[in-house]
Amino acid sequence: MSLKVPKAGGPDLFKAGYKQMSGLEEAVLRNIAAVGELSEIVRTSFGPNGRNKLIINHLGRLFVTSDAATIIREIEVAHPAAKLLVMASTAQEAEMGDATNLVLILAGELLKRSEHLLTMGLHPSDVIQGYEMALAKGREELETLICSTIPASPLPTAEQLSKAVATSLASKQPGCEDFLAQLVAEASLAVMPKNPKDFNVDSVRVVKVLGGGLEASRVVRGMVFGREPEGVVKNATKAKVAVYTCGLDISQTETKGTVLLKKADDLLNFSRGEEKQLEGYFKEIADSGVKLIIAGSGIGDLALHYLNRMNIGVIKVLSKFDLRRLCRVVGATPLARLGAPTAEEAGMVDVFETVEIGGDRVTVLRQEEGEKTRTATIVLRGATANYLDDLERSLDDGINTVRILLRDGRQVPGAGSSEIEVARRVSEFGGKTSGLAQHSIKRWAESLEVVPRTLAENAGLNAEDVVSLLYKSHAEGQFEAGVDIDSENSSNGNGIITSSKEKGILDPFAAKDWAIKLATDAAISVLRVDSIIVAKQAGLAPPKQQGHWDDD
Repeated sequence: MSLKVPKAGGPDLFKAGYKQMSGLEEAVLRNIAAVGELSEIVRTSFGPNGRNKLIINHLGRLFVTSDAATIIREIEVAHPAAKLLVMASTAQEAEMGDATNLVLILAGELLKRSEHLLTMGLHPSDVIQGYEMALAKGREELETLICSTIPASPLPTAEQLSKAVATSLASKQPGCEDFLAQLVAEASLAVMPKNPKDFNVDSVRVVKVLGGGLEASRVVRGMVFGREPEGVVKNATKAKVAVYTCGLDISQTETKGTVLLKKADDLLNFSRGEEKQLEGYFKEIADSGVKLIIAGSGIGDLALHYLNRMNIGVIKVLSKFDLRRLCRVVGATPLARLGAPTAEEAGMVDVFETVEIGGDRVTVLRQEEGEKTRTATIVLRGATANYLDDLERSLDDGINTVRILLRDGRQVPGAGSSEIEVARRVSEFGGKTSGLAQHSIKRWAESLEVVPRTLAENAGLNAEDVVSLLYKSHAEGQFEAGVDIDSENSSNGNGIITSSKEKGILDPFAAKDWAIKLATDAAISVLRVDSIIVAKQAGLAPPKQQGHWDDD
């Protein structure tokens, strides 16, 4: 009986154009390499001495920033495994608003450390099990390192709040952190609700006014718009407000038409009907008691003439986001048609005024009472638009830090000290654990060294010496010893500070805990993948099949 030999190749499982990669070499190690490349990009931007990245996105817009959330949002990552990391970092940004860079560099380091174990023959399941055990132990140990708490009740003072926020701002704007922290604390306390846990980050706005220096920045109570009102009315008190999303102008016809004019009277009467109709609209609005109109679109010259004549103020707000926020502040409903608003659709504003800030005139809308409608605006001054954009991103992180601390005021030592202490304790726990999981537990602990190591490298210090000195200090019981980025100016000059708490370098516990969890989850998600199947992109024509040369 003859043996049936199968045909080489066999039937194709996928359509033409599909790509499949599987196994340790093709899938797992390639994924680890891609993730490592992404974390390496943002690693040099970590900490106060982090370098800026100059990014030009697909629309040609220029960004100069060290903010990891902005970097990964603008570089459009295509690799599927690296996208998992981007998702984890985006989740951190949405939940906490800070420590996005920590998620990326820690997840990249966890995968790099696992590569050695996988090539030595350890199964990914053993690595994952060890990482999960290490994460549970690490989060437990991190909770024991809490050294300070910001109370939500009674309300923290401006000094307490600015000290707590300064660490977050120092990593983005070193040297200006104290001044920016004071602005954030002042603005946050100006809009603080009765229950601090209900603090809304949208209540604090940032307006950028080009020119001057950072020292000229200040906090203004109310909403500030970087332009003057359009009409002659520049201020009002206790004014009724109407908000329109449509243009304040004569409506254009949908189709083109031809008009034959035979007499001079025809020419005079031609546009009078439209003018009378527009005048009727604004008379209705004036009769309803409206003193201020917010326009979300263009304002015609004729409309402006009638508004000035009827003593109604008008402001143009082109940003849909600002218009929505303004409606919340004044309690108005945006209208898509011209006409008098009903009592429910109109809003009220206590003060509408025009003030001068550094040579530029800006409009301020302010509510004196009412918790939900309270707003504060940080007016930023700076020499270039890119610098102002970067300052705005830093202040957003600072305001988010206030939100985190009001919900959970616990703080842990910063400057890499809590990471080293957790790494030391988890490493000891790994030594006592039986089975293959102990190797990956130790690797997880080693991965946390990436934080002090990166801080030292970016400050130009010898990273190996700093990390070994930190381990030595922590073994001697100095749990708050961290990286000293100004070691050249300090007395000991060895690259470490004995107490990060005394120096006021404290990180929010909630942000750090969440970042470690998300980074480990992202690393585990990548390790669980053993095969990548990429479908042919829709809309692409199949490659031309070359005919046999004999057929010519």
